[in-house]
Amino acid sequence: MPVKRALISVSDKTGVVEFARGLTELGVEIISTGGTAGALREAGIPVVSVSDVTGFPEILDGRVKTLHPAVHGGILALRTDEHLKQIKEHGIAPVDLVAVNLYPFRETVARPGVTLAEAIENIDIGGPSMVRSAAKNYRYVLVVVNPARYGEILAALREGGPGEELRLSLAGEAFAHTAMYDTAIAAYFDGLVNPGEMFPRVFNISVERAQSLRYGENPHQKAAFYRDPAVSGPCAGNAVQLAGKELSYNNILDLNAALELVREFDRPAAVIIKHNNPCGCACAPEPAEAYRRALEADPVSAFGGIVAFNRPVDAATAEEMAEIFLEAVIAPGYDEEALAVLQKRAGLRVLATGDQACGSTDRLDMRKVNGGLLVQETDREVLRRPELKVVTRRQPDEEELAELIFAMTVVKHVKSNAIVVARGRRLIGVGAGQMNRVGSARIALEQAGTRAMGAVLASDAFFPFRDTVDEASRAGITAIIQPGGSVRDDESVQAADEHNLAMVFTGMRHFKH
Repeated sequence: MPVKRALISVSDKTGVVEFARGLTELGVEIISTGGTAGALREAGIPVVSVSDVTGFPEILDGRVKTLHPAVHGGILALRTDEHLKQIKEHGIAPVDLVAVNLYPFRETVARPGVTLAEAIENIDIGGPSMVRSAAKNYRYVLVVVNPARYGEILAALREGGPGEELRLSLAGEAFAHTAMYDTAIAAYFDGLVNPGEMFPRVFNISVERAQSLRYGENPHQKAAFYRDPAVSGPCAGNAVQLAGKELSYNNILDLNAALELVREFDRPAAVIIKHNNPCGCACAPEPAEAYRRALEADPVSAFGGIVAFNRPVDAATAEEMAEIFLEAVIAPGYDEEALAVLQKRAGLRVLATGDQACGSTDRLDMRKVNGGLLVQETDREVLRRPELKVVTRRQPDEEELAELIFAMTVVKHVKSNAIVVARGRRLIGVGAGQMNRVGSARIALEQAGTRAMGAVLASDAFFPFRDTVDEASRAGITAIIQPGGSVRDDESVQAADEHNLAMVFTGMRHFKH
């Protein structure tokens, strides 16, 4: 179908002048509204005002301008003899292209101190109506909500007109655009009615496909990565890839795990993740030293791992990482020399988050199960010294207490049942995902070896029996931190006293399934 008449009314004016100019050069008449019409006229593009089409002025401070049969009749009319006859009888001309994007509602409500009145005035009514009308009539009307597609549409028009596939694609994108818009509005109103409530009666989420992945966890599984446009701040979803191969499903999972752990620390830190568990973690005055110390924890497992930093990476740190095979590295940023070094590593994926101090706005952790969705608050609780309770005769000294806090911070990010052994603000042993706690402890202590002498041990949940305390003592552990809460806590405390260990209860479990 030829495009003779286009209606353009956009909030995001990126590329709209060039698009309208291209349409005009193809002989298309442009109808427009308000600020869009002004921008086009200023650029020297002939424009017909919507009020001239409807014969009715914009009213109610612009709330009503396109809600009129002269607009929607022109958009919704099938190009059949009967429909064309009807609109002609009413003096309505067909509209063949609708380029509309909507008032910035999401951006408005994200501003600090925004009022309800401001939010309501940024609820678009006419825009979604035109988009839906055009998308419904996609066979005859091109609908464009994404400025990134202007060039593609102009090219198709110059080459004889868009086909069915492009029209369907644009229509689907249009309905997704209005669905995401309504999702944001619904979430905002639900927040007003139920302030502080994380879990509405109807849980809506709209995410955008960021990339199709070669496969999922395994080559026989198809996969894609979707980004949540409502989430701002440094996170795996918003990280920018600067170099390397395309990210895989497992890369993204591990990058997220690495970033979530490394951001827990105020001091410079490095984390190495393998199969969603930390195999290395350390704090140090400089990133290069933090990385070296993290690598020493388990250099065998670190091969093919993911590394995360909470400080920008310099050349010295990059040179250290270049010595072994890594899948990816994620950090706030990189200096020029560091980036040059890392780019020489074939396939190494290099990602930047920007400053991690502000944190991500995402507060929810979601997991799909067959037939439903589990949603919970993200575990961002941190240890506070005043809340720790020493339950043994022996008190941990200041150094041990700092080590215990470090170890508990790490164990929070290890798959349950989880045990961590730490010394000198670095991980030296990890026991992850075992079906019993003492099994995890034995793995962690065996990995630590002689380094366990004088080290501390953390557990993500309470000890059901005293056996873990006995194992820790035999390995040379001096202090233990755990949530407490077992009916046999007294037995574990008694064992610690027998072995002259310090034991601290946190009162907070950190299961990670």
